[in-house]
Amino acid sequence: MNRPQLVLDIGGVLATNLSPLFWQLLAADVGFAEDVIYGDYKKLVSERLWTGVITEEQFWDWVQSYAHQLNKEQARGYIDRSLQPLPALAKVAEWSEVAEIHLLSNHLSAWVDPIVQPIRPYLKSMTISNEVALKKPHPDIFAKVIEKLPAGSPVLFVDDHPKNTKQAASLGWRTLLADEEGLWIKKVIPLLKQIGE
Repeated sequence: MNRPQLVLDIGGVLATNLSPLFWQLLAADVGFAEDVIYGDYKKLVSERLWTGVITEEQFWDWVQSYAHQLNKEQARGYIDRSLQPLPALAKVAEWSEVAEIHLLSNHLSAWVDPIVQPIRPYLKSMTISNEVALKKPHPDIFAKVIEKLPAGSPVLFVDDHPKNTKQAASLGWRTLLADEEGLWIKKVIPLLKQIGE
């Protein structure tokens, strides 16, 4: 049987999610209520940003429409403060001894590059939504990952959103929902060994 494939999300799995800290920091800086700016972002920007329809620069232009005095460099620093490594990031090297590692994330590659840099030697592939103009749970972004996997290999997919694990399960992948406490981490090796038998 082919070696197991481990497909990992980034936000909520290997690194903290941008929300809510990024929006709290930004709202405090621009003087808007957090729910107002985040609500507008979800309605007007989120889908287009994650699928590469708008660039990071256009995102910051949109943010500046709330506060013309906003310093973009400082605001960009909020991304780095909000995206911090989670304990699972340190496990990737160990997991790579048992499985081939792939990343599948709804994100901007420029924002996750600093997080991913230390684990690049262990990665077989990365599929980031803004680079492929698709986002989870759309079936086509999963198809992009499947193209990179050895045919017939067993797959374990880890994500922190049930809608994404549901889509992965429909492909016959084994799934693991990442909890905020990180209890899922201890289940990875046993599950990889189980699907690899």
